[in-house]
Amino acid sequence: MKRVLSVVLLIASLVALSACGPTRKSVFPPLVSIQQLHVTADGQWQMQLRIQNNSYDGVKFSAVHLDMKLHGVAAGRIDQPIDLDIPALSVDVAEVRIMPSSAAAKLLAASGNSVRYQLSGSATGQPEQSKKARTFKVQSQDTWLSPVPGIADTWR
Repeated sequence: MKRVLSVVLLIASLVALSACGPTRKSVFPPLVSIQQLHVTADGQWQMQLRIQNNSYDGVKFSAVHLDMKLHGVAAGRIDQPIDLDIPALSVDVAEVRIMPSSAAAKLLAASGNSVRYQLSGSATGQPEQSKKARTFKVQSQDTWLSPVPGIADTWR
């Protein structure tokens, strides 16, 4: 009986000690999508990138490095510094501009309807409980942009 009691006390002590350690919050890659795309007068694409922090910890995002495709055609590279401090499980928007490839610009101009796009690359961010920045892989599946009724040269 003493032996069983000592084993139970030992297990209870180990469980209690394991609860004393610091909590680690899980950090997951963000979801990045285009919230809005507007074609400016000089032909550039002004975009609002929607960055969704899927982590249980806040992340300070400092850069995005993304390749964009429109209907499978290379549209351009989004390679810009950003400064977004996104709380856990929240979303924020970054403004970016690119000069699209001529093929993608023609494809978007000729499209009177929705267009399919893909983003792939990385986002750099530093979780709150981390001492250094991490690079997160970003890979969006086929996503669609539709023209905004009444607002010329704008897709959402």
